[in-house]
Amino acid sequence: MQTKVLPRTPTRPRNTYNANTAKDGHSKMPLYRLKSHMKSQLRSATLLMLALLAGTEASLYAGPAVTLEVSAGKHDRQQTVISLPVPEPLQNQKQLTLVRLDDGKEVPVQIDASGSERKLFWILSKPLPAGTSRQYRLHAAQFTKPAEQVTVVDDGSHLSVKVADKPVLTYNHAIVKAPKRDESYYDKSGYIHPLYTPSGKVITDDFNPDHAHQHGIMFSWRKILFEGRENNGWDQKSKLGKVAHSQVNSFTGGPVFGEIDTSIEHIDLTKKTGPVTMLNENWKVRVYALEKQFLFDIVSVQKCATEKPVTIDKIHYGGMTIRGHADWHTNHGYDYLTSEGKNKTNGNQSRPHWVEMYGPLGDETAGVAIFSAPTNFRSPQPVRLHPTMPYFCFAVASLDPFDIQPGQPYVSRYRFYVHDGKPSQEVDQRLWTDLAEPPEVKVISGP
Repeated sequence: MQTKVLPRTPTRPRNTYNANTAKDGHSKMPLYRLKSHMKSQLRSATLLMLALLAGTEASLYAGPAVTLEVSAGKHDRQQTVISLPVPEPLQNQKQLTLVRLDDGKEVPVQIDASGSERKLFWILSKPLPAGTSRQYRLHAAQFTKPAEQVTVVDDGSHLSVKVADKPVLTYNHAIVKAPKRDESYYDKSGYIHPLYTPSGKVITDDFNPDHAHQHGIMFSWRKILFEGRENNGWDQKSKLGKVAHSQVNSFTGGPVFGEIDTSIEHIDLTKKTGPVTMLNENWKVRVYALEKQFLFDIVSVQKCATEKPVTIDKIHYGGMTIRGHADWHTNHGYDYLTSEGKNKTNGNQSRPHWVEMYGPLGDETAGVAIFSAPTNFRSPQPVRLHPTMPYFCFAVASLDPFDIQPGQPYVSRYRFYVHDGKPSQEVDQRLWTDLAEPPEVKVISGP
């Protein structure tokens, strides 16, 4: 019997070019298949992580859970404060746990229950590039007291806030006496000083002999009309008015932020029958759990204390104010950087979104920036950048007079950023964007 030999199929030489063959001769997947394969792997990894989490939820977490998605939008995000209303399935939970789905790591969260709705906060510590998103699993958790990264202590005269045991700021609710007792009209309460840099240097000033009425971080109007009388809450020497602490409403620490809530009075001293409060102001100062740079918000709400309106008259200064370190006044070594790239030679009465004041502290440079929220009245607000003294303010009254009417609160919000080292326009602008255009957060799946 004769065996039939079948012809062999010719093989392609190893050095023959093939679009589907890599340089090392191994098979190369077409691009469209590669993208599909990568998406499939990502979905599989996410599903696997969800499955693993689901398997542990029963032992580690109690109650319902939802999946959240944070989208960076058009901007890179880093050390960004994230917030959203607590999702409906978790509204009644005392404590929540947040887990990143890409690596399974827990992220500290904190609930703010002080407003009309409960809100959840965390900090985006892992960078999120523009155009990308990240998913999280938010769980109900068995209640345990979370570790406080931000602490607030009241010693009877001051509220002192620390992050990771580093001092950040002190709010003075007791009267701080002027150094010269024959100038007791400069005695002051209801303001922040000292403000520290992350390395522990004081960056604000108080009772500077040049302008002793400028105190750390304060909010005072220079020219006020009330019941036909002019008074002045800015220049204490005039004895026409004053701004003073009224009461501490609350304070709290936490893993994501610490907050102090205080009341301040704007008092008219010109009435013959005695002092009368014109405006009641509420300050909420929220310090976030960042220790390499300090970040905090001040939300001010001013309401008429009587049935009479209060007119803030036109003048080129007055409002939210900061006074910089005394050394900056002595050696004039300070400068400003604004969102428009201006400085102390050309920035006065401009209308930037933010201003940074910086200068040497010891052997290094340090700075503090203030970002005015886009929701603020007359935003972007004009600024008074003093060319020879280290202070600036958001001088909203420099445009025209305006009234604060009964039943219509005057609300303003400012974010502060304190750092060691030279200022960076890029960093300041990124922080402004986080405030003005925060990332989108949405619930993409329920329990």
